[in-house]
Amino acid sequence: MALHNAFPSLADEGFTETSPATTDYNCIAWAAGRTDDVWWPDAEGLGYWPEGVLRGETLEAFYLAFESLGYVRCAGGELEPEFEKVALYALDGRPKHAARQLPDGSWTSKLGQWIDITHSLRGVAGPVYGQVAGFLKRPRPSP
Repeated sequence: MALHNAFPSLADEGFTETSPATTDYNCIAWAAGRTDDVWWPDAEGLGYWPEGVLRGETLEAFYLAFESLGYVRCAGGELEPEFEKVALYALDGRPKHAARQLPDGSWTSKLGQWIDITHSLRGVAGPVYGQVAGFLKRPRPSP
């Protein structure tokens, strides 16, 4: 599936490629600030998942994974300069993607096995990842 077919809003919203394609990590790891493993809560334990966190492809499991990193659930994705935010995307109620907010208010994502990009929240919404289902935030790490 071509990038623009998978993410039709990217053409309208715009995006910037920030890293080349790789299979070393996925969108959940990228949103968590990691590039050393694939994060996914599959029951077989094939991907990394934080120790002691419920394994299952549910929004609750994804919330709990990010909460294990110091995030708390929050109401929206508007920029709060003192916080780093994560947006969880779901399709038919199942989590599919996570994006991390950058200090300038834009968002960064790893698109499957494709590239990393900066984008708007709406940019990656659509037939592959669904829509934003919720947000989390934590104090922004010191530079």
